[in-house]
Amino acid sequence: MTGYGLASTDHQNVKFAVEIKSLNSKFLELSLKLPRAFSEKELFLRNVCSKDIERGKVNVSVNIERSDEQLKGAQINAALLSRYYKQLEAINQDLGANSSNLLQAALNFPDVVNYTDEEVNEADWDILYSTFNKALQEFNRFREDEGRVLKTDLELRIKNILSFFAQVEVLEPLRIPQIRTRLNQFLEDNVGKMNVDQNRLEQELIYYIDKLDITEEKIRLKSHCDYFIETLKSKDANGKKLGFISQEIGREINTMGAKANDAQIQQLVVGMKEELEKIKEQLLNVL
Repeated sequence: MTGYGLASTDHQNVKFAVEIKSLNSKFLELSLKLPRAFSEKELFLRNVCSKDIERGKVNVSVNIERSDEQLKGAQINAALLSRYYKQLEAINQDLGANSSNLLQAALNFPDVVNYTDEEVNEADWDILYSTFNKALQEFNRFREDEGRVLKTDLELRIKNILSFFAQVEVLEPLRIPQIRTRLNQFLEDNVGKMNVDQNRLEQELIYYIDKLDITEEKIRLKSHCDYFIETLKSKDANGKKLGFISQEIGREINTMGAKANDAQIQQLVVGMKEELEKIKEQLLNVL
């Protein structure tokens, strides 16, 4: 489920900022970027995110911006840098290679640049954690707003499926007499009316019509759609449950189409399948 939350706090010339972004994913894929001074808090924040966010490809970025007088720059080991540079220069001369990026290469060697760790205290952590919670609240509020839109759309799709279903119920009783008439006409045209064994014909018709009966599928489809709407109204995270229910809805629709033996009903089945595919796409966004 997509989501976005941003919060910042200014305290004594220090700005604490937290940004949380998520994209759709079946599972929780969490990327957490923290300043080195707060690296020990990473596991704690990951646990908080896993409980509150549950699913999604989530990026959490925590930044601390200090005023100029509070900044502590990096320290360059000039002697070590010079030694690395001279060695690289000598090797380049021996090989006849391009030496335009020697300084950049030397700067990337170990221990050439040392960063002074920021000094933080418990008060800084309290401010940062408060800011994190504000961002998380904004993130969840964003998701709730999106959830309401998704709920409305899913209810509409189920309503459309039930509308097609109502048309199937109108057409379904007309199907059997049409099948009976068509088979009788076929036998009369091919073997003659006098040569048809009516008792045997009735037995075969009963067997054949029983294979085409969709009463059970109609009952189960209606039940699954009602259960889907009921589950949708729950306050719990039921994205996976709704996915399972949609699979059952699809199973009944497919069976109904296979048994229909009627062009009009099959057209309605295609309409139900289209609505169900839209439901499945949207369920990827539901927790």
